[in-house]
Amino acid sequence: MTRAPRKTAIRADDVATYVILAATVVFCLVPILWALVTSLKVESDVVAYPPRWWPDPVTLESYRLVFQSNMPRYYLNSLVVALLTLAVTLAAGSLGGYAAARFDFRGKKLVLFLLLMTIMIPGIVVLVPLYLMANQVGLQDTYLGLVLVYAGWQVPTAIWLMRGFFESIPRDLEEAALIDGCTPFQAFVRVILPLTRPGLAAASMVVFIWVWNEFIIALTLTSSDQMRLVPVGLYLYVSSFGVEWGPLMAAVCVALLPVIGLFVVLQRQFVEGLTSGGTKG
Repeated sequence: MTRAPRKTAIRADDVATYVILAATVVFCLVPILWALVTSLKVESDVVAYPPRWWPDPVTLESYRLVFQSNMPRYYLNSLVVALLTLAVTLAAGSLGGYAAARFDFRGKKLVLFLLLMTIMIPGIVVLVPLYLMANQVGLQDTYLGLVLVYAGWQVPTAIWLMRGFFESIPRDLEEAALIDGCTPFQAFVRVILPLTRPGLAAASMVVFIWVWNEFIIALTLTSSDQMRLVPVGLYLYVSSFGVEWGPLMAAVCVALLPVIGLFVVLQRQFVEGLTSGGTKG
């Protein structure tokens, strides 16, 4: 006699979890979808009341206006600054995280605590000193000035994140590499660093998104139209005469593409990085 398959009981807490997750997804996606729909509307439909939930007719006029403006230059500026900042931050953060994980020295805990404190300082607190220093050393309105400030802000985060990954890697691997003839730096680059790819992916996402979205420092340290970054460029669509909703939403949708693309490429390593090495140490 064949037994009927048992039905898996669905617990109330599982249902609550799925409901909360679904509500969170909807809460996050609805503004993005509304921005996309608005960017495809004609001007009269953008301000229509009651609002029209679907563009009819569909138009790309807002995107044409965006790409005929200075926004492409702002996208390029943000991309250059974000990638340079990412390179500097990952290099310094990897070396600093490795030192924090492998070496014991006097005052180590104090140094790490001070690094952690710098993460908690709001950017607006040091905005005036940064502006004065950038002017005095000739870094105002330059890529280098932005990269140095952003990298300095994000290196402590990268150090703390990478430290957990390096601590999870057995020392035996380094010792074996040294026995095989590697120098300590070669062992770090060839053996240890490749094993921290999830950590590098997680740090890359955190740093890139922070730089891409940062507004107040970008507004302060740039003065010419040719050096503005994306957040500052988006702000220009808000004027004393109103908000140009169609072009603004189109510019926002285009600005989301690099972040979405980076997440798609690094998704697997990013999730692994947040759930493994970032919780160690």
